[in-house]
Amino acid sequence: MAPVKAVELRNKNKAELVKLLDEAKQELASLRVQKVAGASAAKLQDIGHARRAIARILTVINQTQRDQLRLFYQKKKFTPLDLRVKKTRAMRRALTPFEKSKKTIKQQKKEQAFPQRKYAVKA
Repeated sequence: MAPVKAVELRNKNKAELVKLLDEAKQELASLRVQKVAGASAAKLQDIGHARRAIARILTVINQTQRDQLRLFYQKKKFTPLDLRVKKTRAMRRALTPFEKSKKTIKQQKKEQAFPQRKYAVKA
């Protein structure tokens, strides 16, 4: 089987990708049988190539699936945890800008009673 490129795989639809995946798995199974039978070193290298091809196909399938889910949840109120932005734990728990700007009644009264002084600057 010729090496598959991820760019070429992205142009295919899911049915074609699943078909390619089945073919790649069949090839891997046959290579493993040949290994047991005592094949040459070149055939043993092909096992690694076949495994990488399978991984590439699965990666493209998963990425396209996640992209479709992101589009689906784009306008929704909540998104699943695995589709949310990762950031850091501290950043996720930090106050939102709205929460940061909130002031207590006491603080509001204090600012109203004692506004910041304005000074005239001499030229």
